[in-house]
Amino acid sequence: MPPHPTYSHQEALKRLFLRLHTFVEKNGLGTVEIAPLPVRLWPGKIREPDILFVANEHQDRIGEKVFGVPDLVVEVISPATHEVDRGEKFFEYAQAGVREYWLVDPKKHTVEVYVLQGRAYEPLGKFGSGERARSEIIPGFEVEVDELFQR
Repeated sequence: MPPHPTYSHQEALKRLFLRLHTFVEKNGLGTVEIAPLPVRLWPGKIREPDILFVANEHQDRIGEKVFGVPDLVVEVISPATHEVDRGEKFFEYAQAGVREYWLVDPKKHTVEVYVLQGRAYEPLGKFGSGERARSEIIPGFEVEVDELFQR
């Protein structure tokens, strides 16, 4: 059984989900969901990203019990998941064709955004205190990094 998430993990997850969900709904861009929700990256490989976004043009990837490959995934890093989020998941999401990958680090108060270029991720940016993390595939979506980590 995986370790339970921490309070700071859940707070960052909640705040980012609410902002992303509100933006996507308001602009009619697609679907945003929160874990636990299985995602099939390929036959035999299931992951449960903390947050996922499926664009309107890929709504056929939404299943009742399992989603297909999302357009964007977010993982909130915790000490227990740090290596998997930056290692296995980083390569698996790219291999599956997830177009954008966000890594949110409550300990360092940073948000890293990676965009798929070919079959590998390239950094869009590492955003910290006083900065706004932004999406490339969801035009206009930005979030104040400090808002994700305030107490």
